Amino acid sequence: MMNPIQMDDAAETLLPSALLEALYGGLLDATPWEAFLRALAAYLDSSYATIILTVPGASSPGMTLTPGADPQVQEDYSASFFTSDPFIGLPEGEVMRFADFVDRTARKNADFHRDFLEGAGGDQILGVDLRAQSGFEARIRVTRDQSRPDFERTERDTLQRLVPHIRNAVRLYERLATIGTEQGVFQGAIEQMAVATIILDHGGRVLRTNARADHLLARADGLSRSGDRFVLGGRDDQKALEAMLRTLDVESDPRAVAPLRLRIERPSGERDFAIVAQPVAGPAFMRGATAAALALFVTEPGARTGPSPEAIRDLFQLTPAEAQLAATLANGASLIDAADRLGVTHNTVRGHLRAIFAKTGVRRQSQLVHLLNARLP
Repeated sequence: MMNPIQMDDAAETLLPSALLEALYGGLLDATPWEAFLRALAAYLDSSYATIILTVPGASSPGMTLTPGADPQVQEDYSASFFTSDPFIGLPEGEVMRFADFVDRTARKNADFHRDFLEGAGGDQILGVDLRAQSGFEARIRVTRDQSRPDFERTERDTLQRLVPHIRNAVRLYERLATIGTEQGVFQGAIEQMAVATIILDHGGRVLRTNARADHLLARADGLSRSGDRFVLGGRDDQKALEAMLRTLDVESDPRAVAPLRLRIERPSGERDFAIVAQPVAGPAFMRGATAAALALFVTEPGARTGPSPEAIRDLFQLTPAEAQLAATLANGASLIDAADRLGVTHNTVRGHLRAIFAKTGVRRQSQLVHLLNARLP
């Protein structure tokens, strides 16, 4: 059994649950870190707390956030004082006071102290630097106004106990940012290929769509939404989709369920849609009613999307008419078809084509089409 002295020591090392909740839960907020920094400043009886995410040696921080501080002070720091800040390069993971780390004489004469710290409230600052394996630094700074007592050992020890939690939060934040970046790359590739993507939950409700899917659903031409539910125009196709969703219950392994392929007729008479319904292989504990169940990939077989006239014009410095012709040819049209589509004479398109050859450096129409589709997929 723990004796009273041991119990008192243990109590002193406990950190408030609200502070830890703000640290970890706040990573998913619209402004990550803000809730934690506000809670940290309040807990340490400080004016404000700051996080700086940066690559060592950079001329400006990648991100800096100080909730409650004067925005102009934050802007001045990033623009003018970031590179002259003497309170950097702290021992990794060790909480330091500004007064203990920076030589007092150098601090007194430094432009940073005279021009920035006085306006920011003084040099009563606690700091800790955490270095991620990928190379960036997370710098935590807690500042008190100079009219208040300086930080003592108690506050330093409190922040030191938080360091392992902050380190874990930085790792989580880095991973979330990496996933978001990679997701953006893949989503951009799908958008370029004009693939509509729709994610459904187990009840057939739409969880997420991309821009192409939003466009197709708004047209309601074989695919539509009824409230938050995804609807196919054909009754048999809808039943097949619903049957697949029933198969993907909490007891089923999505990886063992084959993709469903559907061809959807469109009331407008335009090309049929081709849909591949691919089960989402998430963790078993996330296979509830509102979790992602199916990813639908919708294409129009035979439809072709090539580079835009605007992109061609900007890349090769073509005129609008020349760029429009180049885009039409890149989409597979013949020169005669292009003239008809653009409403100009054959002599006009031949003149435009000669100008395009001169500006792009190619000599044949086939070379031009290959160049455009290679440079501007």
